[in-house]
Amino acid sequence: MTAQYEVYAIKYAHHARRASENFIGGDPHDGPMPLDYFVWLIRGAGREIVVDTGFSAAMAAKRGRDHLRCPTEGLRMLGCDASTVKEVVITHLHYDHVGNFELFPAATLHLQDLEMRYATGRYMGHECFRGAYEVEDVVGMVRRVYEDRVRFHDGDGEIAPGISVHLIGGHTMGLQAVRVATRRGWVVLASDASHFYANMGETRPFPIVWSVADMVDGYRKLRGLADSSAHIIPGHDPLVLERYPAPAKELQGIAVRLD
Repeated sequence: MTAQYEVYAIKYAHHARRASENFIGGDPHDGPMPLDYFVWLIRGAGREIVVDTGFSAAMAAKRGRDHLRCPTEGLRMLGCDASTVKEVVITHLHYDHVGNFELFPAATLHLQDLEMRYATGRYMGHECFRGAYEVEDVVGMVRRVYEDRVRFHDGDGEIAPGISVHLIGGHTMGLQAVRVATRRGWVVLASDASHFYANMGETRPFPIVWSVADMVDGYRKLRGLADSSAHIIPGHDPLVLERYPAPAKELQGIAVRLD
């Protein structure tokens, strides 16, 4: 029988912006549509697997984001010590998903082959592709390859029984989503395959994109991986905190349980 896991979304930062910034072609009903920033924790069967590592307060200041807490602090509130975590999935190498990886010294980092190729290749010569990358994060990941601390995946791959990664692409060349077996069925952490419920639900892609075609095809792939659309968790939507319960009263507005 496949193991069943607990899954948590942990908010660590916020960015006030408008709906017109979140869809290709803008939004005719423009109004406030902020971004929340999350990392995710998968726990069960004697494992703790972290998905993405967020960004630091210094990076928030550089990029004009509101930094609420270090992602490791949010993990600590759930009883997870970042220094002992052995598996971290990096969905892609954008600054808000791979910063702080040095705070996980014991971890093997899971990354798609295509994401490393993209982040170190010819397309980074263009600002439209490199804008959401930080060169020191990318260089740091290369160093960890040389330390034998990165496990590469070529498409779909298993992290543990009941936990797998799936190449989606679209937003970046090598973006991957994470599929998790839970008590309510297969939950999919979409990360930036769909920033908001509306990107996927209305087939209106987010404007930071490597391939619009791959992004739109990715919505179909996400639905095929999850038990229903309600089992897909977008990467930046504040509605996640409204649709799921906090695991404890003191974690209200900080973390929710997705399983």
